[in-house]
Amino acid sequence: MARDDDGKRNFALRDRGGNETSVFSGRTPRQAALKAARRLEPAGAEQHADRTELQLREKGTKKVHIYEGWAWEEAAPDDSPDWMPEEITEANVSKEGIEHLEEI
Repeated sequence: MARDDDGKRNFALRDRGGNETSVFSGRTPRQAALKAARRLEPAGAEQHADRTELQLREKGTKKVHIYEGWAWEEAAPDDSPDWMPEEITEANVSKEGIEHLEEI
């Protein structure tokens, strides 16, 4: 498994058809999954977030990390910088398992 000097690994986001649409980096698969989950359509403040399956294949391997991810909007902290929007997107993920691909 190829790693940069900083220990970050690359994970390709896969759709249901097996197409890899985006690449997220992180030291752990969860870190990359959180980045991917923040791009989901966020739920409003008073509604429950829809949960979406995220499949991330670790580049250079045949491992696919499967997460359930969801996102929501909430107010920015009181001490946020001026450039930060008033509403920010937060996300969370839950690991569902790992699959091993036959071919890449």
